[in-house]
Amino acid sequence: MKIKERIQALLLEMNKGIYEKETEIALSLLAAVAGESIIILGPPGVAKSMVARRLKCAFKDARNFEYLMSRFSTPDEIFGPVSISLLKSSDKYERTIEGYLPSADVVFLDEIWKAGPAIQNTLLTVINEKLFRNGDKEIHLPLKLLVAASNELPAQGEGLEALWDRFLIRLESGSVKGQENFERMLMDSNDGKDLVNENKWQITNEEYGQWTERIQGVDVSDALLKCIHVIRKALGAVTVTTSDERRSIYVSDRRWKKIVKLLRTSAFLQDRKKADLVDLLPIYHCLWNEPDECQDIRRIVIRSLFSESGTDLAKMKLAIEADIKLIRMHGATWKAKASLLKRDGNKKIFDSFYYHLLDHDTGNTYIFIADYQRMRDYKNAQKGQLGVLYKDPKNPVRSIIRGYDGADYPDGARQVILVRDNDNVYVDGVQFKIETLAPGEKQKIPVAKGAVSERDYYAELDTLGDKIRKHEADIKGNIFLSDDDRKELDEYLKGLYSEIALTRHEVEKVE
Repeated sequence: MKIKERIQALLLEMNKGIYEKETEIALSLLAAVAGESIIILGPPGVAKSMVARRLKCAFKDARNFEYLMSRFSTPDEIFGPVSISLLKSSDKYERTIEGYLPSADVVFLDEIWKAGPAIQNTLLTVINEKLFRNGDKEIHLPLKLLVAASNELPAQGEGLEALWDRFLIRLESGSVKGQENFERMLMDSNDGKDLVNENKWQITNEEYGQWTERIQGVDVSDALLKCIHVIRKALGAVTVTTSDERRSIYVSDRRWKKIVKLLRTSAFLQDRKKADLVDLLPIYHCLWNEPDECQDIRRIVIRSLFSESGTDLAKMKLAIEADIKLIRMHGATWKAKASLLKRDGNKKIFDSFYYHLLDHDTGNTYIFIADYQRMRDYKNAQKGQLGVLYKDPKNPVRSIIRGYDGADYPDGARQVILVRDNDNVYVDGVQFKIETLAPGEKQKIPVAKGAVSERDYYAELDTLGDKIRKHEADIKGNIFLSDDDRKELDEYLKGLYSEIALTRHEVEKVE
């Protein structure tokens, strides 16, 4: 059986009889295999301790240790009492650790911030290096996972930052939300009893050691590293929705290194030899410092996952816009040429595209030839045509008049009503004569400049859409994603797919 199938089966067993804790259990298992620790924030009575108990059942013959911290807790209660007999007989200060944290595979420490400095300082080494100094000996601990819990963040200014930083994964956990799950929980006669003390999917100590070595050999893709750089930069200015402020969120180098280890573990547990973008989404749980930052950081991670596709789409839109502009320019050029053979042949052409309106404004007002050609005739017009008047952004001295096609107004533009006759344009009912050629003056034949690209934008958009859909499917196949993660991903992709559809509509103007 593949490792991914085994982990899925193990998670299924571990979630039996416990409600809406799939994310906590899955990410705790990921942390355990990676050799990292996790903290769960939430009010009392939401099954935080149950998560740790279920994680014990992930490992064969695992031992656990649980303790509810208080400000009166002593190191003896956590790490074991000092052996009085050894102290008397050998003058050695050693603890009896059997049955206490140093002998456990899975540890649950509730109300972690209430522990005193002596306990917290020892935990720094325990969590980070899996080492415990007992007397004159340094013990390598069997610890696979330490789950801490609290209903509050660590207090500021009390030196708890180092311990807070040691917990790689940070989760908020709440009460059961779904009505059906809530009713099932109420009627469950097991009352939270451990249902999976033994199962065939459990991980042995030998396997755990082998997996740890193999995880070290998992490669990391260039695309994943590039995406991490994007996220790291974005964390410098995170807009927090709930507070309408921008925050610079600090993530230590140590955390980033551990995050990469977590990504390697994710890839390994899903039968891949290289950590890639599909592993990345759950790491937003490793990046926030305040709970109200969590959702916004998740959006940053999701955007980064599709940043390459977003860039490709943006470049394509610019190319389409350039081609549309060229097509319009070419159309205006051909219309100008055609006018030489018709009744407008006496009108003087400026810059290949314009007629000049005498005496309008400062005498520097021009109208697009193509728009003049389409304009309603004064004699037959029931009402005028809507147009816009604006300053030429490339030559602010010059004003431009053109028909309004429903697009966004140029900056500073105002609406005008336009009609025409043989030699005049009427702007808001006022007549202005079009400049004509002087006797003997030769017309400057307009020349179309630039070539429209021969790109098949429809095919490119189809390819881009297929790429995004495949990427979406791969990401959603990550077994460590929550349902909320998938919903947020759907919401983002809804906007991206809409943008592709609008771009496809723009392509019609290129044809």
